Amino acid sequence: MTEPRVRPDPAFALLGLYETALPEVYGYLLSRCGDRTLAEELTSETFLGAVAACRKEYAPPVSTGWLIGVARHKLADHWRRKEREERGLRLVHDSEPDVEDPWDEQLDALRARQVLDSLGPHHRAALTLRYVDGLGVPEVAGHLGRGVHATEALLVRARAAFRRAYEEKEGRDA
Repeated sequence: MTEPRVRPDPAFALLGLYETALPEVYGYLLSRCGDRTLAEELTSETFLGAVAACRKEYAPPVSTGWLIGVARHKLADHWRRKEREERGLRLVHDSEPDVEDPWDEQLDALRARQVLDSLGPHHRAALTLRYVDGLGVPEVAGHLGRGVHATEALLVRARAAFRRAYEEKEGRDA
């Protein structure tokens, strides 16, 4: 009589990668959200989500790059949740005209980070995915769960909000 083979838990591959991937995932999240507590929570969610995902039948191979992708999704999920909460509290609809904004000025990195942190989560998510992560508009739309045209409009409003806040901050810092 042959013994049934026990399939090893695929999460063990993740465990072997944990120590080297943890600082990469945490650093990725911290650099995009700027909040240590949030980055720690999202890092934890990333690894818990990765354990569940790698146990699925057709899971991709576990790697640091794959974990960064999971982290990107967790961060986008966070921003969507936060936007839904804020949208529930907002009564006024932001209606800005859609215009092309070719802003060629040099940006101060610290001021830009502060301004980005001050924006609403929907604007911060769109700008981070588009300009920090370098994703195309269709990819940003996919991460945010929006259509391409709605994402383009969101990016126009987000750039305008960023520019206003950046220039206001510049006026106060001068």
